[in-house]
Amino acid sequence: MTDNAAALYSRISSSPETTQALFRQALQDPSGAMRSICSLGEELGLPVTPDEVRTHLAELDDDESQRWLVKARGGL
Repeated sequence: MTDNAAALYSRISSSPETTQALFRQALQDPSGAMRSICSLGEELGLPVTPDEVRTHLAELDDDESQRWLVKARGGL
């Protein structure tokens, strides 16, 4: 299901509103943000586990994503 994590990341990244909402949530409640990401995956037919999300994010090689992760690292 790692492909689901990549597809979900792409969908989230293409929606500035969703990206911002998850970023704000990650700053306040990192584990809640992970639950929201997994729930969104279910809603979109792209089920993912927290470990799949973490693995995908760890493999990203773009500066913007890495800055996001540094700020939201607690639960992600």
